Amino acid sequence: MTRFDRIHTLHTLGPSGTNCHAAAEAWFRRQDRDPDVRLHTTFEDATLRVRGEPNTALMACAAYPLLHSIVFENLEWLDMYDTILLPTHPMLLASRRGVPLHTVATHPSPQALVPAGLVRKLVTSNAQAAIECAEGRADGCITTLPAAREHNLAILRDFGPVGTAFTIHAHRSVGSD
Repeated sequence: MTRFDRIHTLHTLGPSGTNCHAAAEAWFRRQDRDPDVRLHTTFEDATLRVRGEPNTALMACAAYPLLHSIVFENLEWLDMYDTILLPTHPMLLASRRGVPLHTVATHPSPQALVPAGLVRKLVTSNAQAAIECAEGRADGCITTLPAAREHNLAILRDFGPVGTAFTIHAHRSVGSD
């Protein structure tokens, strides 16, 4: 049994359809295992669940601006165990049809994609950004192609997939015999 076999669940950023959700499922598939992925509102919430559940791990995104806080604030019990390099879903600037842009919902990671002069509304995930836009709480969003399609948003700009490192963090005890 490898140390990776001991990880039976990955906690990561939701809702369903985030880049992290896709990466977590891909990590399990690369090991020829059925994915068990639990989705959370924030990486910080997911980290709390990992702390309380041995043999689980956190799947995070290296582009997340506060990943360093997760690493260093949990240094006494949490180690990085693996990484997986994958392209994200195509990243988009999208909007509700016919709505001029003023406010753009975005996760902190891709916020640099918001055009200059527009107001950024930070939200918990790219998928949540699409929900905020579709429900009228933002005029536009930085989101993924699947989320834009799910919420019937108009694509204003396609930035394409972004090569990204996704990191797996687990209890130090997971790797010991």
